[in-house]
Amino acid sequence: MINETNYQISLLTAMNNRLEKDESMYRMLCQTSDNAFMYYNYAEKRTVFLGNWSRFFPFTAEEYKSVSQILECVEESCQSEVYNCLMPERNSVRKATTTFKMKDKSYWIELETNVYYDEMQQPVEKILCFKDITKFKIQNDELSYMAYYDSMTGLLNRNCFISRLRAMIERAEESRNMVSVLFIDIDGFRKINDGMGMMMGDEIVQLFGQRLKGLEGEKIIISHFNSDIFCIGVYDPCGSRSVEHIIDTLKSNLAEPFNLSNGAEVTLTASIGIAEYPESSKEALELINCAEIVMFKAKHKGKNVVQYFDSPIIQEFRNNVIIERKLDKALKNQHFFMCYQPQYHTDNCKLRGVEALVRWKDEEGNIISPGTFIPLAEKNGAILPLGDWIMEESIAEFTNWYRKYGFEDVILSLNISALQFKNRNFVSHLLRVIDRYKIPTHLLELEITESVFIEDMQDIINKMNILRELGIRFSMDDFGTGFSSLSYLRNLPIDTLKIDKSFIDTLVTDEPTRTIAETIIDLSKKLGFNTIAEGVEDEVQYSLLKKIGCENIQGFYLGKPMEGKQIESMLSDMVS
Repeated sequence: MINETNYQISLLTAMNNRLEKDESMYRMLCQTSDNAFMYYNYAEKRTVFLGNWSRFFPFTAEEYKSVSQILECVEESCQSEVYNCLMPERNSVRKATTTFKMKDKSYWIELETNVYYDEMQQPVEKILCFKDITKFKIQNDELSYMAYYDSMTGLLNRNCFISRLRAMIERAEESRNMVSVLFIDIDGFRKINDGMGMMMGDEIVQLFGQRLKGLEGEKIIISHFNSDIFCIGVYDPCGSRSVEHIIDTLKSNLAEPFNLSNGAEVTLTASIGIAEYPESSKEALELINCAEIVMFKAKHKGKNVVQYFDSPIIQEFRNNVIIERKLDKALKNQHFFMCYQPQYHTDNCKLRGVEALVRWKDEEGNIISPGTFIPLAEKNGAILPLGDWIMEESIAEFTNWYRKYGFEDVILSLNISALQFKNRNFVSHLLRVIDRYKIPTHLLELEITESVFIEDMQDIINKMNILRELGIRFSMDDFGTGFSSLSYLRNLPIDTLKIDKSFIDTLVTDEPTRTIAETIIDLSKKLGFNTIAEGVEDEVQYSLLKKIGCENIQGFYLGKPMEGKQIESMLSDMVS
């Protein structure tokens, strides 16, 4: 019996030593952890604190009296949720988790509570684990910020804006309200960016975004889309949220110059396109697209312009998109052909020359007006390959006539776009074409518009001088419709001024127009230029132009644009 007792004592002693060692090991593990643990036994009403408790709370295990001490350390907005997590047994919950911010400290805590129940579903034990998740929270917040906000301006990024705009539209559909979208583009930003550098350009975008940010509200969302493009969404636009009020506020904000870090001051304006749900579209992306399209219309009208959605504008834009696609295909498949409009000497109606005019017949056989596709070609850069084709085709055909009929006083006039003339390879390409077909240079005249001189005027003049030295003539097309400064006119190496059709249309009926035309003709003579009147359509106009001394005319009265075969027949009759 004694041996049995000694055995039991030894066994219990060994088990107790083992438990003490295990407890010591567990305590060491908890103490080396960054977490804090609290164990509670319901039957014994015993609380045990383990781990790095002092890191989280300003009291020790001996000072702990109740859960309220923990709650006092938690931000007030989180206290209710934390209490429920501390006491999950109140709702027979086995496991609860929450995150909260400490009231007097800058870190975030994750709390996990596990409750263990007996067979009667009564709580027996529970353990609470407090974990510092501040680093994870910061990283998560940074990722969330990157996912929803633009790093340059602090405004919503495009994806987040679209998502919230969709929510606005869904809400508006339920409540039968409106949603307005304002698409905003900084005027002249490319020139500012190129002139001051990208760093200053980014700073301007940041400052612009800050001024927009002041418009944000519960029902107003603002986004930086990219570069100098911003977008505003407004739910139920009325009162202080009305589009008109927002625009007035924005313009008032922009009236103050932007002070840059390099000491420069910049005053900005913006072009704005506006579209509204449900009138313009019922879908977020389409609504933004409508606002963007009418913004481009505002840009076309000039700076600091606001343009509201209008169905014809959208239809015009879509038609232009279709034509641009067709234009690309037409360039590849050469669906263009040349026509030539005769020009005549006013005094004797003898042929002065022909102006080369491109025409386009699409695959369906429809003739598309140059007034439609030429501006689009200039806008998207297609004018460069198209201009090269026109130059090659017309010079080849004209040289063939010259060799056949031997004339020495008929001029081929070629329209050269500003983009084409500014191309650094223009002069060399033209000279190669001239050399290929051996056209006498004195029979070649290049028509340019005033817009070619808007940027880098001296470079343009240098190119003109090179070509004039080779015998090529220059005429100024559409004179009087651009900036028409007399101070630069005297320095330009041109031979001819073309009086725009808009003057000729009212020449007979409007005295001021006739005075302007007479002044242009008189000025041209004094400067040594010839004049050509465009759009002469009847005998009365012709007679008046002849009377006031215009040397040459062009228009339907004496000759409509003709295909090459008709011009060749005319030349044949002229020399026979």
